Amino acid sequence: MPEMADLEAIKALLQTRIVGCAVQAVSVYKPFVIRSLTGEEIQQTLSDQTVTAVHRRGKYLIFRLDRHSLVINPMLTGRFQLCKPETRRAADTIFNLSLSSGEELRYLDDKSMGMVYLVREEEYGAIPRFADQGPEALDPDLTYETFRTRLKQHHGEIKGILTNARFITGIGNAYADEILFSAGIYPFRKRKGLTEDETQKLYRSIKEVLQEAMVVVKARMGDNIHLKIRDFLKVHGKAGSACPRCGGRVASVKARQRETNFCRRCQPGLLVEPQIRFPLGK
Repeated sequence: MPEMADLEAIKALLQTRIVGCAVQAVSVYKPFVIRSLTGEEIQQTLSDQTVTAVHRRGKYLIFRLDRHSLVINPMLTGRFQLCKPETRRAADTIFNLSLSSGEELRYLDDKSMGMVYLVREEEYGAIPRFADQGPEALDPDLTYETFRTRLKQHHGEIKGILTNARFITGIGNAYADEILFSAGIYPFRKRKGLTEDETQKLYRSIKEVLQEAMVVVKARMGDNIHLKIRDFLKVHGKAGSACPRCGGRVASVKARQRETNFCRRCQPGLLVEPQIRFPLGK
């Protein structure tokens, strides 16, 4: 799933490469993924319009054109590709925009889980749940006191709260794991059980982990915005590997179609849970 670090890198590249370009043609290969909230066909509507800006809000990427906006939430499996027209088209391509620069912007999704919305200008409120998003995780106005107050309004497990866009937006499954590892907090702790010190650590870890990730992803992604760069993460996707902090083994829990990775030594919590897989000998 593209999260804040990925989408910021993608946005930065596209701002330099497609803003000011005219859309010469639109090819749609899987129309059921596209939701037109204007009643217009995307091919005719976007053709001859110019891309005026590329923005990000939470885990949505927003393409502003002369009279419309194309808003994409890649969800778990969506990704973007900027390439020459002769580049072989992947089978999971949803649509592509042929640009006056001679390049194509393609949106790919092998599970067709992402959501693509066509709206008029900046009418983002028409997009389901878009207006319900909380502040950006790295918003300078998200002070510790604001964070603490908002956190108290949510109940349940702390990882679920971190990935709830109503609380703060931009954090997904992967970086929630990294943030909680950095803070030394068990992912399934109940929010009401967090101490003041743990809440402060959580706030600091959000800022530190995301800022560091944005630097790494942007430097390594370059023009290859279709790549998912996660190998530098410390625990997410590292089940069974050695914890970089204590040398123990990274554990894994799979529930609700997502995997949670954590170190049971560095993030102490319940030691006996039937869903948790620990490598033999540990």
